[in-house]
Amino acid sequence: MREASVVIVGGGPAGLSAAGALERMGVQSVVLDRDDRIGGSWARRYERLHLHTVRRFSGLAHFPIPTRYPRYLSKNQYAEYLQEYANHLGLQVELNTNVVGIRREHVDGRASAYIVETPGDAWRCSNVVIATGKFCEPSMPEFRDIERFRGISFHASSYHTGRAYAGKRVLVVGLGNTGAEIAADLIEQGAAGVTVSVRTSPTIVPRDALGLPIQETGMLLSLLPPSVADRIAAFVARFTVGNLSAYGIGPPQWTPFINDRPPVIDVGFLRNLKAKRITARPDLRRFTNDGVEYADGREEAFDVVILATGFTTGLERILKVPETLDASGAPRRASPGSTPPGLYFIGYRQTNRGLLFETEIDSRRLATAIAANRAPAGRVRDGGA
Repeated sequence: MREASVVIVGGGPAGLSAAGALERMGVQSVVLDRDDRIGGSWARRYERLHLHTVRRFSGLAHFPIPTRYPRYLSKNQYAEYLQEYANHLGLQVELNTNVVGIRREHVDGRASAYIVETPGDAWRCSNVVIATGKFCEPSMPEFRDIERFRGISFHASSYHTGRAYAGKRVLVVGLGNTGAEIAADLIEQGAAGVTVSVRTSPTIVPRDALGLPIQETGMLLSLLPPSVADRIAAFVARFTVGNLSAYGIGPPQWTPFINDRPPVIDVGFLRNLKAKRITARPDLRRFTNDGVEYADGREEAFDVVILATGFTTGLERILKVPETLDASGAPRRASPGSTPPGLYFIGYRQTNRGLLFETEIDSRRLATAIAANRAPAGRVRDGGA
């Protein structure tokens, strides 16, 4: 059994920022990450991916993104920054370490320390920070008759580049940020045709609107009452996005501020939709041998179906502490407050100000809380106990 004062599960932006903020408070921590390198999960994402948030508001605690990077970092540039961040702050990151369980240790019938289990080891600690993120595992809804489809179908998490599907008829199921960007990438890389199946019409905004990054607009509007912020946002969208009903996408079925749900950030989807290079269709009813049938009864043939159906936290598999997760597997308390004592979550907020921006703020708050409440303990690198 190895020991540490603080164990952080997840070595992405949230976990690293928490470790960096703790280091500055004089609290040593160990970060456990299943990847083989820092920033690896970012480097493996699809080629076209860039941050939707600006460099200035996307850095981590105590070491901003250097100004040599552009306003919107590519996924590879962000992966480089994460490695540089860990090196700069001297963080202890244990790679190739897959956490399989997190539980409370009980002594004389009372909960005491936390035990973080890996396949060949375990850590005992007084504080656990869970930072594996909202997008940890692909969400795969059940689709009727999907086994009948003779073409290629896969989750968007396996998508890398549209070049692989040049000349193909492709359906993208789901119009979130991932679905919209993949659809744009496919058509720009030579797909014969791209269709998106839309179950719920989203709010769509340009990445830059009226001369301002949409992130900064979201920050300003977040200062207002949600109903007022949504009215202003709808007014701006009327000029920057327009009415999409003629292109198969109805009025938004939710709003960013009242529903506390980030919008779809447009980086090429709308241009291709309005040019009729991308087609929007209703929700799926079922798969057929050579394609799909939509909810309106129309059938269409495709060579490839990409399921941009979202992600889950996957926390219900590893977190064995009762009453900490809701029915969807998300933390009941997504802010840095500890519930129960010693258990923290970071990187799970729904926000219109930018998740990385919120994570930087939350990591400092989390570090302050742990520093104030922790039991004295040093860093143990090679086990003990």
